[in-house]
Amino acid sequence: MLASCSALRLTYDQGPLLAYWWLDSYADFSPEQAPRMKRALADWFDWHRATQLGDYAQALSTMQAMAVNPVTAAQACNLAEGWQRRAELAFDRAVPALAETARSLTIEQISHIERRQRVKQEDLVAEYLQPDPAERQKAALERTIDRAESIYGRLDESQRRLLAGALLISPFDARLWLAERRQRQADLVQSLRRWHAERSDADTVQSGLRRLAADTTRSPRPEYAAYAARLAQANCALAAQLHNSTTAAQRQRAVDRLQAWEADLRALAAP
Repeated sequence: MLASCSALRLTYDQGPLLAYWWLDSYADFSPEQAPRMKRALADWFDWHRATQLGDYAQALSTMQAMAVNPVTAAQACNLAEGWQRRAELAFDRAVPALAETARSLTIEQISHIERRQRVKQEDLVAEYLQPDPAERQKAALERTIDRAESIYGRLDESQRRLLAGALLISPFDARLWLAERRQRQADLVQSLRRWHAERSDADTVQSGLRRLAADTTRSPRPEYAAYAARLAQANCALAAQLHNSTTAAQRQRAVDRLQAWEADLRALAAP
């Protein structure tokens, strides 16, 4: 199948089903909830395909033009912020359907969500917070190299040393990140329980979901918000530094990868 159609196209075409499976793994939908959620996901993907994919494709086209030249940290941050705004728009479109589902959850389902969150948190602790600091640093470097090589192809030794050195002084703190994630999950469960107990109306739940989503972009906890801002700036600087170290061949590979994704999105968006 992949010989004639990219993984992106295959995944997107199966998006409603994959999204349903993921949500169901958390909420354990009832026979009455399942068809409503499936319809809502199909509607959301129809909207997303018709209105958003063309914009994503155009953004990738712009990135191709940038990829052949050096970039600044500010440019890298602008790109990241642009994709964040797109994610926020996509989530906002889903809020009404998510609110209706949230209002229908039972106490047992909310407890199921809480347990599923706990399992995922434990997985992330194992992946990001190894007891041995050297192993933790090694795993972080391997993740970073994998992400970079998915765009540029194989990195040379000097580029790998660049990444290793940058990670040694990075402000990233797995303990802080995981603690913030745990708090966000607790905020969600607490909100779900409150909405259930108070039989909150749709407007209240929609407003609450939007607030929770906004908190993931800018934490209501000032210390973490300041940390996240420092980390974002450091990541933008590292992205620019790595890009500017790449060869013409590596940049061409990045252009080719972005071009392939653009073609996939335009094909998916076509009527």
